[in-house]
Amino acid sequence: MFKGNSGKLMVYASTNAPGSKRLTSVRTAAQETAKRLNLDFKMVKLDRSGSPIYVYYEETDSEDPIPLYCDEGKMSDTEGICSALRNMMFVLSFHPKHSALKQMRKEILKLS
Repeated sequence: MFKGNSGKLMVYASTNAPGSKRLTSVRTAAQETAKRLNLDFKMVKLDRSGSPIYVYYEETDSEDPIPLYCDEGKMSDTEGICSALRNMMFVLSFHPKHSALKQMRKEILKLS
């Protein structure tokens, strides 16, 4: 684990699907990933109905959140979503603007 907080994972989902299986899978995967990497987690409700569910990463000093995952309106298992999040975060860890992810690169690899 890491001493300080390095950002947050945010799940953007429609207000019409609070208990859907799709949302449960995405939320669980994002929460588990955030917990393992000592990131904050936040749910953001969208006023659109039937929209895809998105997961974004935001560093504490970042200007805009970065999209990591979109469910495209399809059901996915929690393991597959965790893998997609891990892969995107690993790639971002090589970008010079995301030094916090670079520091946790080894931990990101352990998530597999």
